[in-house]
Amino acid sequence: MTEIIWTVGIIALQSVALLVALLVIIAYLLYADRKIWAAVQMRRGPNVVGPWGLLQSFADLLKFVLKEVVIPDGANKGVFMIAPLVACTLALSAWAVIPVNYGWAIADINVGILFIFAISSLEVYGVIMGGWASNSKYPFLGALRSAAQMVSYEVSIGFVIITVLLCAGSLNLTEIVMSQSTGLGTSIGLPNSFLDWYWLPLLPMFGIFFVSALAETNRPPFDLPEAESELVAGFMVEYSSTPYLLFMLGEYVAITLMCAMTTILFLGGWLPPFDFAPFTWVPGVIWFLIKVCAVFFMFAMVKAFVPRYRYDQLMRLGWKVFLPFSLFWVALTAGVLVAFGWAP
Repeated sequence: MTEIIWTVGIIALQSVALLVALLVIIAYLLYADRKIWAAVQMRRGPNVVGPWGLLQSFADLLKFVLKEVVIPDGANKGVFMIAPLVACTLALSAWAVIPVNYGWAIADINVGILFIFAISSLEVYGVIMGGWASNSKYPFLGALRSAAQMVSYEVSIGFVIITVLLCAGSLNLTEIVMSQSTGLGTSIGLPNSFLDWYWLPLLPMFGIFFVSALAETNRPPFDLPEAESELVAGFMVEYSSTPYLLFMLGEYVAITLMCAMTTILFLGGWLPPFDFAPFTWVPGVIWFLIKVCAVFFMFAMVKAFVPRYRYDQLMRLGWKVFLPFSLFWVALTAGVLVAFGWAP
């Protein structure tokens, strides 16, 4: 009994530490997102609260928490309040299986990739609940758009993940990272390096995964569920104060999760770009964070200079371009692995 209590206590402490670190990192990623967008548009961005505006995210948190919660009269109040909690909780729970270094995961389960896929599929329910419970046409249209969009691009993401699993031979996220310690680079006699990571042999799938991650998380240019020009902030238009904050937090946690998944699946996770000093002196968790920030920078740059798609263009890209191409690449990958005897 003492052993069980001790184990549960350790897991609880690890979970709290992960959540605190994640929320602080997201506060500064949000700040970076705004500064990058401002730099592209030749503006200053947040620069007043704290030195260089570094405390702006915390000031925004205080503002949202202290605001009054407004619930529309015609709304289903129970579902209306539960929806943002569902969206945020599911987004945070997915991080339980993300390894930020070798052995650094709350739950290093053998089906970690399936857990991530299941959680990301459930996240759409928070959006649908919020849009339906608002009892207003614009939020409901935004919720329907989001459901269609997330389902459409999850199919492509699923096929991309299958190609990585074929190469790695495991559903365990740690094993997927470790399988990238050898690859194309080492096969031609080079030392272990970034040429062994899956971004190189699976380059087209890397591109599809990146674009699908933008669509999955409702990031520009695919932010159609909350397009201000059409739906006046979409499914969140009736929300204010803390519930709105929870929706936004859930969205940025999901974005950070997709950056982490891109790092794990294609960029070698915590592995250094070159397997010799001084690169090996840097702890793996630092390399992991650097890669996540680099992917987030690409997310932010896309938001800054790519114009928003029309909804029919979005659906056509997902179903008529990404789906058949990713399915073809799955078959091609499997054929090459079997033909050359490279299957793990």
